[in-house]
Amino acid sequence: MLKNNIETFLECDRDYKEAEVVLFGAPFDSTTSFRPGTRFGSSAIRHESFGLESYSPYQDRDLRDCKIMDSGDLELVFGNTEEALRQIQDRTQEILEDGKIPFMTGGEHLVTLGAFRAVAEKYPQVHIIHFDAHADLREDYLGAKLSHACVLRRCWEIVGDGRIHQFGIRSGDREEFIWGKDHVITQKFNFDGLLETLETLKGVPVYFTLDLDVMDPSVFPGTGTPEPGGVSFDQLRRAAALVCEKAEIVGCDVNELSPHYDQSGASTAAACKIIREMLLAVSPCMKEQQDF
Repeated sequence: MLKNNIETFLECDRDYKEAEVVLFGAPFDSTTSFRPGTRFGSSAIRHESFGLESYSPYQDRDLRDCKIMDSGDLELVFGNTEEALRQIQDRTQEILEDGKIPFMTGGEHLVTLGAFRAVAEKYPQVHIIHFDAHADLREDYLGAKLSHACVLRRCWEIVGDGRIHQFGIRSGDREEFIWGKDHVITQKFNFDGLLETLETLKGVPVYFTLDLDVMDPSVFPGTGTPEPGGVSFDQLRRAAALVCEKAEIVGCDVNELSPHYDQSGASTAAACKIIREMLLAVSPCMKEQQDF
């Protein structure tokens, strides 16, 4: 008998009721400051994931053993940024209220603000771990306060000083770095100190936001704002899995893949593999295994 062909990320096809982690896409790039196209990232990730196995030899774990649902892409309004953020917030809130972990794929980095608003409402003591090439701490970008260049500044307005932990940062204007010294904790260029940060955050709710342009464009050219001097794929793979394994993750996202800037498909494959490793490490049913 023929059945509907429903495309999901790898083996993430559990029913919502039994799912512990719920994936959803946020295809939005209306505030992109340089090259647009991240609106196509979440669907490309889902489609191209079939080029990978669900099993990770790094962790000796398989997505088939995890309780994960891919709920598909949101149908976000274009031309109304606040409304798109509200739609993202509503989906995140629904997942949180049902006791599950929301895992969002973007989309530009501003989509984080919608998800984080819902997370911070449920977990007022939440901290953010932020991997990125860019500080994203501008007060505004060309007069716009809702921009992917300002997203962590908007998140700071929710949580305040000392609750945002940035890694890999290697780009931003001077004012961002001056302001950031007094308000956020930034490790420039690499992941030094990550394990120590995770130790200090034991038992604390953590939202993890990963901008894929933290990777060097020589290995990840498929992004709208490539920034030379980044980390390798394997450095990111290890660091992302470590965060998902060790932290008390209450929500996370992966964003800023713009697939058409890399016709080889290698950037999309890298994004898929990072997401696979994160899902395996964050899934509650996998938490007892800790070898990567």
